[in-house]
Amino acid sequence: MKKWFVMSLTTVLVLSSLTAAFADNGNEGVQKKKKHHNKVKLGIEVLLDDQKELIEGQRVGLITNPTGVDKNLNSVVDLLHNDPDVELTALYGPEHGVRGSEQAGDYVEYYIDEETGLPVYSLYGQTRKPTPEMLENIDVLMFDIQDVGTRFYTYIYTMAYAMEAAAENDIPFIVLDRPNPLGGKAVEGPVLDPAFSSFVGLYPIPLRHGMTVGELATLFNEEFDIGADLTVVEMKGWKRKMLYDDTSLEFVLPSPNMPTVDTALVYPGAALIEGTNVSEGRGTTKPFELIGAPFINSTDLSAELNGLDLPGVTFRAASFTPMFSKHRGELSHGVQIHVTDKEAFQPVEMGLHLVKTIHDMYPEDFAFRAENSAGVSFFDNLIGNGWVREAIENGESVDEIKAQWQGDLDQFKKLRENYLIYH
Repeated sequence: MKKWFVMSLTTVLVLSSLTAAFADNGNEGVQKKKKHHNKVKLGIEVLLDDQKELIEGQRVGLITNPTGVDKNLNSVVDLLHNDPDVELTALYGPEHGVRGSEQAGDYVEYYIDEETGLPVYSLYGQTRKPTPEMLENIDVLMFDIQDVGTRFYTYIYTMAYAMEAAAENDIPFIVLDRPNPLGGKAVEGPVLDPAFSSFVGLYPIPLRHGMTVGELATLFNEEFDIGADLTVVEMKGWKRKMLYDDTSLEFVLPSPNMPTVDTALVYPGAALIEGTNVSEGRGTTKPFELIGAPFINSTDLSAELNGLDLPGVTFRAASFTPMFSKHRGELSHGVQIHVTDKEAFQPVEMGLHLVKTIHDMYPEDFAFRAENSAGVSFFDNLIGNGWVREAIENGESVDEIKAQWQGDLDQFKKLRENYLIYH
């Protein structure tokens, strides 16, 4: 009896020790995560903690939207407005507005911000570049918006136009830097042909540029002769290998159809569908992850795409009914894009395969967006040239298409090395 009791007590003690050990390991993991959470210090935090002299005693104009927050999700507008050392005098809103309430392409007009009483000037209304009148009451112009790492996302061109205006009006320009959600290592896709310059592609950079907004600002300023008095308030702790999930920062949707980091990850390729008559999932809860049209057979399309064995991605047959945008109210069939390996995934190549596969499978129904009077389709604006569309229509393979843009891409990679802040 005593022997049994001793063995039972020993077992209990061993199990208790193991439980405690697992608990300690779990707590250690939590502690590591908390510590990791503080590892990346955003530009706005560095500014207020270490470099406030850049704006003290200055009338500050701020270009921002809902993504302008610190790690605790406090709005940069509120942080600056409530800081006794800072005089915030004007706000400027990009596409979707300062509060992020407008849909893609909707114009935003001048108004007074209800929370602060500050004037809000639209940079996506009658003008995309601040006018001298908009800049009358400021001494320094500051930019703090989360980018998504893709050439055709318009915020980086709002920044570029604002830099031009700042240079023309002798106003210093400050960029508060933020992570590239796609990381800073991979660079993909064709470099924009300047003949196809537009607000969804202003400068010759690749579709997936692999740079932060601060790095892009420096490149734009030097390579494209903007000549602004530019200061980049750098992050602390961000590494090029980091995807957004690695930062442990909360992700605030930068625009109404960019709800999650997963959306941003597929966006460089899936958004090419916007240049066609196929739905890119606007009007659903999974924009850019759901792709389809009434004329597609979802089972056939998913099988064809999965048969390509593309790295880091699986396509699931899916059907959906968009509430707005293309095929509104129509049952559409296609695929949901599931990224299974974020580091291996190549969104631009995936997007090109997506467009080409649907084009080849449904030649009677698929169409690129109509050309304008200059013979340019919106697809051309997105891809950044006119020859990729022609190559798809002529039956060229994705590998052949990629080979044609590789030379320009290699040149850009060398150029960007001069402007990389982080390692």
